[in-house]
Amino acid sequence: MEIAALLTSAGINISICIVLLSLYSVLRKQPANYCVYFGRRLVCGGARRYDPFWYERFVPSPSWLVKTWETSEDELLTAAGLDAVVFLRMVIFSIRIFFITAVVCIAFVLPVNYYGQPRMHKEIHLESSEVFTIENLKEGSKWLWVHCLALYIITSAACLLLYFEYRTIAKMRLGHITSSAPKPSQFTVLIRAIPWHPEQSYSDTLSKYFTNYYSSSYLSHQMVYHNGIIQRLLHDAERVCLSLKHVSPEISCKPSLTPCNFCGGPTATNSFHILSNEGDSVKGMELGELTVTTTEQERPAAFVFFKTRYDALVVSEVLQSSNPMLWVSDLAPEPHDVYWRNLNIPYRQLWIRRIVTLVGAVAFMFVFLIPVTFIQGLTQLEQLSHAFPFLRGILKKKFINQVITGYLPSVILILFFYAVPPLMMYFSALEGCISRSIRKNSACIKILYFTIWNVFFVNILSGSVIRQLNVFSSVRDIPAQLARAVPTQAGFFTTYCFTSGWASLACEIMQPMALIWNLAAKSISTNKDESYETLRFPYHTEIPRLLLFGLLGFTNSVIAPLILPFLLIYFFLAYLIYKNQAHDLLDTLNLQILNVYITKYESGGKYWPIFHNTTIFSLILTQIIALGFFGLKLSTVASGFTIPLILLTLLFSEYCRNRFAPIFHKHPAQVLIDMDRADEMTGKMEELHKKLHSVYSQIPLHLQKSSSNGESSTPFSNQELPDPEKLKPEEGDAIAKELWGFQGNESGQEHDTKSCPSASSPEHLTPKMIELHKLN
Repeated sequence: MEIAALLTSAGINISICIVLLSLYSVLRKQPANYCVYFGRRLVCGGARRYDPFWYERFVPSPSWLVKTWETSEDELLTAAGLDAVVFLRMVIFSIRIFFITAVVCIAFVLPVNYYGQPRMHKEIHLESSEVFTIENLKEGSKWLWVHCLALYIITSAACLLLYFEYRTIAKMRLGHITSSAPKPSQFTVLIRAIPWHPEQSYSDTLSKYFTNYYSSSYLSHQMVYHNGIIQRLLHDAERVCLSLKHVSPEISCKPSLTPCNFCGGPTATNSFHILSNEGDSVKGMELGELTVTTTEQERPAAFVFFKTRYDALVVSEVLQSSNPMLWVSDLAPEPHDVYWRNLNIPYRQLWIRRIVTLVGAVAFMFVFLIPVTFIQGLTQLEQLSHAFPFLRGILKKKFINQVITGYLPSVILILFFYAVPPLMMYFSALEGCISRSIRKNSACIKILYFTIWNVFFVNILSGSVIRQLNVFSSVRDIPAQLARAVPTQAGFFTTYCFTSGWASLACEIMQPMALIWNLAAKSISTNKDESYETLRFPYHTEIPRLLLFGLLGFTNSVIAPLILPFLLIYFFLAYLIYKNQAHDLLDTLNLQILNVYITKYESGGKYWPIFHNTTIFSLILTQIIALGFFGLKLSTVASGFTIPLILLTLLFSEYCRNRFAPIFHKHPAQVLIDMDRADEMTGKMEELHKKLHSVYSQIPLHLQKSSSNGESSTPFSNQELPDPEKLKPEEGDAIAKELWGFQGNESGQEHDTKSCPSASSPEHLTPKMIELHKLN
C-alpha cells in the first residue's frame, strides 16, 4: 500500500473525528440532550435540567478536556467500581508500553528498515509502505541485531509493567473484598440440580439435606421459581411506573386533542387519570398477597444462606454428593448480577449447550471468511487486476484508488463487525451463565478470539492467497510464513487503526444512536418529561478492541514500526474519552464511564487476567514472527538470541499464573474469617442474617414497596449507586452552569430511581411541573 493511500485514510478519519468532537462539544450543552450525555448523573439524582439562553451553547469548545489529569484512582473506584479502574489501567499500561516501543522503534528500527538497501528513494508520500518494513533489509544484514535488541527491550519493559500492574490490581481486588460493606453474595451459595422426590417439594428436599449435613452453619434458603407470566407482568408494571414518575398529581390529566407531529391531524393525549393517593387505588389485591409460591412452579435451584462467609465458601468449594451432577454448588452472584432466566435451565443441559455454542461460534468464524477475503481483495486491487482486467480502469483514477485501497476496506470490516457483539452475547447467554457479569466476561473472551482470528490471522491468510504465496504447509513453516505475510498487511492494519480506533472513539463519545433515539422520541412523544434510560459500559467490546490494537502494535513493532505513532494516538484518545472525571462531577470530561454509563454490577476486576494473558500471547507471537524473519534473513545470531527470550516470557507467564491468578478465581479463607470475626465483635452479624432472605427476591417490587414506605437502608447498601453529590465540590456549581447548562440539585432532594416514586411526593416532580404547580 502506498503512503498516499495511508495519508488519504488518515485525513478522512481525522476530519470525521474533528467534526464529531466539535458536534459533541456543542450538543452536550443543549438541555434537550441531557438524558443522552448525562444519563447516569440524572439517574443518581446528581443534576436536573437547566435552560439558560447563552450563545456559548452553540460554540464548539475544548473545555471538557481541561481537567483530564485531576482524577485520583480512589475517586474513580468510589464512583464507578473496580472494573472501571481496571479498564483505565489497561489503557494506561498500553500508553506506557507503546510509548517505550515507539521511541525505541522509531528512533532505531525505522531508519534501519528505510535505508536497508541501496536504492533511489522517492518522496515520502509516493513511497510504498513496505519500504518502512523489515522486508527492505537484504539477506545477511549486519543491522538485524538492532531488531533483536529492540525486541529484548520491548519484552522486558512489557513484562516489568505487567508484573507491577498484576500485583497492584490483585491488591485492589483483595481490598474490594475486605473494605467494602457486607455483601449478601459472601453468605450465599447457589445450589443447582436438586434431586426430585415425588413425596416432597424441592424446598423440603433442600431444607432436609442442609439441616442434616450443615446443621451448625445452615441459616435458610430462597427457592428459584419459573419465570412465568406473573413476573413478566410485574416487570412491565414497574417500567410503566417509572415512565410516569415525572407526572404531577395536582394537574388534571383530561383527554385533549393536539395536532400530530407528522400528519397534523388531531390525536388524543393525556387520556389517563392519576390517582391522588393509595386510598383511591384498587383495593383487594395487596402486593404481599401476590407471591410466586402460590402462582409459580419451583425449580431445582435455590439460594442457600449460611451464618458466616467461611461456611458459604466451604460449601461452594466441595462436592455435595458422590454424583457430581447433583447438588452442584457455587458462590452466588450479587443480587443485581443474577441472570434469573438461566437459573431455570436444567444443569444436565449445560455441557450440551457449551458444545453447541462452541460449534456455532466456530461456524460463524468460518462464515466471516467471506467478507474478510472480499476486503483483502480491495486492498490488493493491483494483484487482482491481472485476473480481472476491468479493475485497471479504477486503478487509473488516483484518488478513487487511494480511497478504495486505503479507507474503504477498514470501513466495510467495521460494519460487518457490528453483528459480532450481539451474537456472541447471545451465545454466552445460551451457555447458561448464572450472572450477567459472567455472561459479559464470556462474551468478551469470544469476541476477543473472533477479532484476533479475523482481523489478524484471516487477513494474513487471505492476503497470502491473493498474492499467490504458499500457505502454511507444515508447523515448521509457520514462523517464516508469518514473517512474509505480516509486512504486506502493515498498511491495512494502519488504516484499521484509523477507522476502528480514532473514528470509533469519536462515535463513542458522540453517542449517535442514543442521540437519534432521543430526537425521535421527542418528535413522536408529546410527553417531554421522560424518564432516564442508562447504559452499561460495554467491557465485552472495548477490551477486545484494546487488546487487538495491542496485538497489532507488538507484532508490527520491529517488523513495520510505522503503525506505532498512530496506535499511541489511539490510546491517548481512549484515555481521554473513557477516563472518569471523578474530581468534579459537574465537569463533563471523559463522561462515558461516570455520566453516561451506570455501574449496576461488576466482575471485581476479573477482566485483568484476560488482558494479561492476551498481552503475553501477543509478545510470544511477536517473538515467533521475528524468529521467522531472522531465519529468512539468514541471521543465526539474532535467531539464537530470540529462542531464550521466548522461553523466559513463558516462564514469566507461568509465575504470574501461579502467583496472582488464583486471587481472581477464589476467595481467600483467611480474609473471610477475619471479616466474620469483625462482624461478630461489632454485633452486625444478626442484622445481616435478617436481611439475607429478602435480598434475592425474583420480584423486585417487594423490595421497592418496603423502600417507598420509608424503611432504613439495609446493610447491603453498597449495592445501590453512590450519591454523586457527595463527590462534587460546591465551588464547581457556577462553572458547571456555564459549561453545559445543568445545575446541581441544590435543594438537597434526592431522586430515587430504584422504586416508583409516590405520586404525591413533590420532590419527584420535574422543574416544569413544579412551576405549573406553583402557578395553580
